[in-house]
Amino acid sequence: MTGHRALSRGDLLRALAVVVIWGLNFVVMKLGLKGLSPMLLGALRFMAASLPFLLFVPRPALPWRFVLGYGLAQGLGQFGFLFLGLQLGMTAGMASVVMQTQAFFTLLLAAPLLGERARPWQWAGLMLAFGGLMVIAMAHGEGPGQMTLAGFVLTLGAAFMWAASNLVARRAAQAGAYAPFPFIVWSSLVPIVPFWALALWSDGPASVAAQLSAIDGTALLAVAYLAFLATLLAYTLWTQLLQRHPAGRVTPFSLLVPVVGLWAAHAFLGEVPEPLQWAGAGAVLCGLVVNQAGGRLLESRKFFRKGRRSGNG
Repeated sequence: MTGHRALSRGDLLRALAVVVIWGLNFVVMKLGLKGLSPMLLGALRFMAASLPFLLFVPRPALPWRFVLGYGLAQGLGQFGFLFLGLQLGMTAGMASVVMQTQAFFTLLLAAPLLGERARPWQWAGLMLAFGGLMVIAMAHGEGPGQMTLAGFVLTLGAAFMWAASNLVARRAAQAGAYAPFPFIVWSSLVPIVPFWALALWSDGPASVAAQLSAIDGTALLAVAYLAFLATLLAYTLWTQLLQRHPAGRVTPFSLLVPVVGLWAAHAFLGEVPEPLQWAGAGAVLCGLVVNQAGGRLLESRKFFRKGRRSGNG
């Protein structure tokens, strides 16, 4: 079965490309938000990710409810909360860490909604990561360059919506095979109108018009990066990997996203996490490792003990 193949060199390069794209993603969002409001940035991002491709990309062979559900959860929900959180004081580096808690929200939601039972080590990883999040939350501040509590809470909301979109994608996969690129293109069409409505409501028509007339090269490059690389390319590559290999073999690569995110935030934005934030980030990442690799570690330990008994015998 193809699900048991080892990752080829090409698959490994695809996974690392996604890690780099998503790791740099948070810095790009911060730069885009310097000239655009969160809702306007969301509208422009998904317009660029969908409208230029609709004429020649066929609609995915799935019921509309999956396209709508994914577009609302992943597009409007995840990035609406994330963009607003980044504007209200969430640092780019800590955002790259907190967003990975989507794995644990997925775990919590999958049990009642999909009937997927979590293993004991997954719950242990969840509790460890939850403790790390509490430590990060305690390190919030209101000064320049500090992570605010509002930004932290909104980013947690974004991670929750990412988890919701994961469940929609799983339901879609159960409904039938689908090509990732058309699914991403057509689902990106869904959040455009809600983002525009929210932008006009929160910013006002005059402010939206002023932002559009004053848009500069940095904002345009941010929109292009978020639409073409972070949305279309990265999500398509990631979905392809999940279709070709077991999730347990693919998802651990997401652990590298915060490594790139923290480095990029320091290199390009000068962010330096507080000691408590480093400790909390370390706990979150350790929790993710336990969640992803706990089963394999236990199996290896049992195998080692069995081998010792056989040797003694």
